Amino acid sequence: MTTNVGTVDRIIRLAIAAVLVGLVVTNSVEGTLAWICGVGAVAATVTAVFRFCGLYTILGISTCKVAS
Repeated sequence: MTTNVGTVDRIIRLAIAAVLVGLVVTNSVEGTLAWICGVGAVAATVTAVFRFCGLYTILGISTCKVAS
């Protein structure tokens, strides 16, 4: 698996995940939207941790300065 998510991209993804989790925990969103936010938070966190985004691979995008 080739790394294609850079450091700044990882920070942004983790920040977005934190906001989404915050919305769910504070009950700002409910029902289906809460589930969508939860899934989005998990997806953002997983791609940030593993530094790999499948969609980036399909689109030929890489935010890494050095591909590894």
